[in-house]
Amino acid sequence: MSIAILGAGAFGTALAVALSANGPVTLWARDTSWGRDNPRLPGVVLPGAVRITDDLHAATKADTLLLALPAQALGGFLADRAALLDGKNLVSTAKGIDLSRLTGPSVLLADACPSATVAVLTGPSFAADIARGLPTALTLACADPVAGKALQHDLSTPVLRLYRTTDVIGAELGGALKNVIAIAAGVVIGAGLGDSARAAIITRGFAEMTRLSARLGARPETLTGLSGLGDLTLTCTSAQSRNFRFGQALGAHQPFDADTTVEGAATARAVAALSQRIGCDMPIAAMVAALAEGRVSIENAAEMLMTRPLKEE
Repeated sequence: MSIAILGAGAFGTALAVALSANGPVTLWARDTSWGRDNPRLPGVVLPGAVRITDDLHAATKADTLLLALPAQALGGFLADRAALLDGKNLVSTAKGIDLSRLTGPSVLLADACPSATVAVLTGPSFAADIARGLPTALTLACADPVAGKALQHDLSTPVLRLYRTTDVIGAELGGALKNVIAIAAGVVIGAGLGDSARAAIITRGFAEMTRLSARLGARPETLTGLSGLGDLTLTCTSAQSRNFRFGQALGAHQPFDADTTVEGAATARAVAALSQRIGCDMPIAAMVAALAEGRVSIENAAEMLMTRPLKEE
């Protein structure tokens, strides 16, 4: 099975490096002027088995396409390119909720490409670790168990281990919602509120993740796996996480690199709108959305969360 990765950001590039251990891989980028040293992933030279191209028509001839695009960019990408992707195995690596439709990437792909087999690749991982060949375990979610098993085989390597599930909703929501909680955890540390407060945010944030996911049809055990609790733990405790660093900057009243994609900021806004629509209480997500938009101060946010009505856990 031939494989192409659409999107040469840090994660897409890292996947190209990892999967090239199994055979040739095509990596599509809008701009390929950087040669074999992608500035999005410093210090990593793409191996010879990775073919770099800016020709989307050529890249989409592959049987399996991994879409390593930001969640908020996926809808626009599909708008005039869906015909090139339909009928393929489409694996989304985006971790977010589309702001315009309030759905995950799998729905966007299924609607735009009705003849495609849609899957989601998610879980606790940093691009730099994958590119360096460090052991990583991810979740591959596909509603079709036969197709999911084939993709699991094709996308696993000696150091990239994939666990399979048919719960696409749960896997996708885990990956999206943990970014929101990671921002909150970063805010807590940036504001100097301490590790005990971060532990509280992680725990109550996980409760929010589980609550919303259950309302939307996810299986509870999915959220306790790699794509939920595993990814949440990683992103809330490591400075490698862009969402955590963004939250730290917010909490410390410091600027943040505007060119860095922070999926959790847009996802928080989407979650706030979605939870209001379906009547699901998500106070931490709502507060992250307000902070990211500058509608509330760090001090007021902490006070509002700490003065909520007392209740059972």
